[in-house]
Amino acid sequence: MTEQNHQTTDIFGKKKSVLITNVVAEKTPVDIFIDASETITDIGHDIRKRHRGEAEFIIDGDGALALPGLANTHTHAAMSLLRGYADDMILQDWLATKIWPLEAHLTADDVYWGTKLACLEMIRTGTTAFNDMYFFMESAAKAVDESGIRALLCYGFIDLGDAAKREHECKATEALVSHIKGLKNPRIRAAAGPHAPYTVSPEGLKWCAEFAKEQEIPLHIHLSETEKEVNDCVAQHGKRPAALLDSCGALTPKTIAAHGCWLDDGECALLGKRGVSVSHNPASNMKLATHRALPYQKLVAAGANVCLGTDGCASNNNLDMFEEMKIAALLQKFFWNDPTVLPAPAALAMATTNGAKALGFGTGTLVAGAPADLILVPTRTACNTPLHNAASNLVYACSGAAVETTICAGRVLMLDREIPGEHEVLAGAADAAKNLVKRAQTA
Repeated sequence: MTEQNHQTTDIFGKKKSVLITNVVAEKTPVDIFIDASETITDIGHDIRKRHRGEAEFIIDGDGALALPGLANTHTHAAMSLLRGYADDMILQDWLATKIWPLEAHLTADDVYWGTKLACLEMIRTGTTAFNDMYFFMESAAKAVDESGIRALLCYGFIDLGDAAKREHECKATEALVSHIKGLKNPRIRAAAGPHAPYTVSPEGLKWCAEFAKEQEIPLHIHLSETEKEVNDCVAQHGKRPAALLDSCGALTPKTIAAHGCWLDDGECALLGKRGVSVSHNPASNMKLATHRALPYQKLVAAGANVCLGTDGCASNNNLDMFEEMKIAALLQKFFWNDPTVLPAPAALAMATTNGAKALGFGTGTLVAGAPADLILVPTRTACNTPLHNAASNLVYACSGAAVETTICAGRVLMLDREIPGEHEVLAGAADAAKNLVKRAQTA
């Protein structure tokens, strides 16, 4: 795939009109025209004739598959600095002895470089929007702004039942939301981020729910990842986690609940009734041995919006949503002992339309008027040969390495696998990770 009108370097990150010719979307040969409004202006067969004179750049797709940009609905982007730092451990030991002690030494600069690295990896593997919960999120917003993709960002609110800490967490949440709204960047939005029912008091959960409603923003939370947290919730509160969240007003169509491995039938029905989006994170949950797969079929039957996330790089260990689609489909088939569960088209929808719905960034479809968030995957490559079924190949055969072009909000972020500034990001992130570990070891 080549850019034909100007030098390739002129196309990156520019708010310019782009004509993409000779691609396939939904099994149909199409051209796609994107004007400076950052939306798909026109899409259809052989529309190049009426737009060639308007286009400042032309990309020849050479028969590539055109897809909506993928949406990663649960991650901790800056944890890319912790990739490979601690693996193959029991979840609570992993958190208590490795992850939390290292995170105690994080700085805003670390989060900036970790998020820059995560955005680079997501651009390279076809993700154009992600949902993030972490700390020093003003620095994460700066990294997202510079990288050119979309993000829903929240501060990880943890009060541990302590009133003084809860007040601090409320102020931190308010400050982040105010900061992000002040950026006036449509690619970056804020959410409330109560970490989980086991780290946030009912008072904290209620405050987050009320604040999210007042600010008209989503709420992002971990839910029923492990059996232990479910049992502890019942012992402490007399109800299961989803019911606890509902009693606090935290389950709405703007709620994104991550994991959901240990949801029971009643909770699935409740999440569906409330219109919640549930983010399936199969790679992380398998690696940390949560011992049960998300009840995908029950959630879908109940009407919940089931989408897909990678979790952070400390427990995945990458942000490749193509890999996540495959693992999700395989895990569902294996755990529920049914090869018909989560077929390839449904897995692809989880990563595109369902994810876009959860995050509130467009429709996750390639239609005129939709945000110009799309990726191109070549067909003249091993993973797409032969091409009996495009959805099957994309989910079961391809990885994120197959993506050649990534466009977000009409701006070309990667073309022919080239991303400007990549070496600077890699060097900065490597230095940040090295210094973080050094500080922790000498503390």
